[in-house]
Amino acid sequence: MLSSCAPTTAVLHPEAAAGPPEPFRSLQIATGGCATGAKKKRRPAGTPDPDAEVVSLSPRTLLESDRYVCEICGQGFQRDQNLQMHRRRHKVPWKLLKREAGEAARKRVFVCPEPSCLHHDPAHALGDLVGIKKHFRRKHSGHRQWACARCSKAYAVHSDYKAHLKTCGTRGHTCDCGRVFSRYDRCYYYYYCCPTT
Repeated sequence: MLSSCAPTTAVLHPEAAAGPPEPFRSLQIATGGCATGAKKKRRPAGTPDPDAEVVSLSPRTLLESDRYVCEICGQGFQRDQNLQMHRRRHKVPWKLLKREAGEAARKRVFVCPEPSCLHHDPAHALGDLVGIKKHFRRKHSGHRQWACARCSKAYAVHSDYKAHLKTCGTRGHTCDCGRVFSRYDRCYYYYYCCPTT
């Protein structure tokens, strides 16, 4: 492997090195991974961004699916921007709040409203609104509104339910010991570690 970041030239035909240059005579090999720009590293768990704004939302707010409702037709939306775009259909002026020119956007982190939860501590806050909503539904709501028709499993988060439907009822891959896997690669690796084989 080359240690230099500069591209190197390799001659493909040594006997033709003295002749006139041809377009395909030399091969340029550029090494990757020599970026001089600093790569942004992730902050280790438990060390929050000191400049981030800590946001705590109520359980009711986290469980609402449509927080923004059109006052004209009653249709609900999850984001204010979507409501503003929808209002254009009703010929209502579309005004999206904009930041002042000098005002920079602060990063926001979201804490869980449940005091006994690990994510209630700002050091373990979640980085986006969707993440805290899914966390709260999975761990604290107790209401599992999406139930599988094939088996008895129920889910509080719709994306979890959809992921379950992809594998539920599929035949799967079976080891000689009787254990069933939905993915072939997991079955393959387990087969070599299985105590019965």
